[in-house]
Amino acid sequence: QVQLVESGGGLVQAGGSLRLSCAASGRTFSSTTMAWFRRAPGRERDFVAAFSWTGDTYYADAVKGRFTISRDNAKNTVYLEMSSLTPEDTAVYYCAGRRSYSNSPHVRDYVYWGQGTQVTVSS
Repeated sequence: QVQLVESGGGLVQAGGSLRLSCAASGRTFSSTTMAWFRRAPGRERDFVAAFSWTGDTYYADAVKGRFTISRDNAKNTVYLEMSSLTPEDTAVYYCAGRRSYSNSPHVRDYVYWGQGTQVTVSS
């Protein structure tokens, strides 16, 4: 079992940067593929980025080149560095985990979820 707690959200101006963190409890973090999703107002939960426990990363086209996912297995933490933010990035950001070596962009493939952290980008 893995429990996830996100932090680092807030209000930022367009063009700015923000780093989200997701702290995981449990002894199986290193063998858990981790991901970030987001839910913007009026939208479904959308995939943002994933980092498999084998070291592969995968990004949604909308954030490629602007966001970077990383993980520190010693700290049981996954990060999302976000730069060149636009108002379209405004959403609640969720951390997620799955017990598989492969990345996936599908909500249904993830069994562990955090409560989310709000990111608001002002124009």
